Amino acid sequence: MSGARTGSTGVVFDESALLALGSGNLLASQLVANTEHGPTRHVFVPALCLAAADGMRKGLAEHIGALPAVEIVELDFAGASTVGALLRDGVEWRLGHAVHLSRPTVDWPDGRRVLTVDPDLYAEMPLVRTIRLPRQRRPAQDEGRPPSGRPSCGAEPWA
Repeated sequence: MSGARTGSTGVVFDESALLALGSGNLLASQLVANTEHGPTRHVFVPALCLAAADGMRKGLAEHIGALPAVEIVELDFAGASTVGALLRDGVEWRLGHAVHLSRPTVDWPDGRRVLTVDPDLYAEMPLVRTIRLPRQRRPAQDEGRPPSGRPSCGAEPWA
C-alpha cells in the first residue's frame, strides 16, 4: 500500500461509492479522474467492498480494476483481525474493510475519508470520517452513457 506524503489525501470508496462510480456518478468519477492528475491524491478500494459491489453488479470488479488511478487494497492480517472484531460487534463485513482502511495509521496519521452514499452506516465507528456521495439521477435517455463533458474514468458505465 502506498504511504502518505506531506499534503497527500486519500479517499476510500466503499461498496455504495463503487456502485455509484459504475453508474456514472459525477463526483465519484471526478475523484478518480483528479487522482490521475495529481501524485498527492489517492483512491483506495478495499477488496471486500469491491467483492460486495461486484456481487450486486456483474462486471464492476473488472471495470474498477482497469482504472489506473485506483489502488485495490487486499485484506492483510491486520485488516482481517480488525474486520473480525467489527463482525463480532455487529458491523456488516462489507463495511469492515473500509473502516479498517479509513482509520489512522503510521502512513496515514489523519486517516482516510470513506466516500459513501450512506454516512450514517459509519456514525458509530470511532475514528472514521466520511464524505457523503449524493445520489445522482440521470434521465432515462441517458442511461448507459456518460453525461457529455463529464469524466467517465475511461470506461462507459454499464447496466
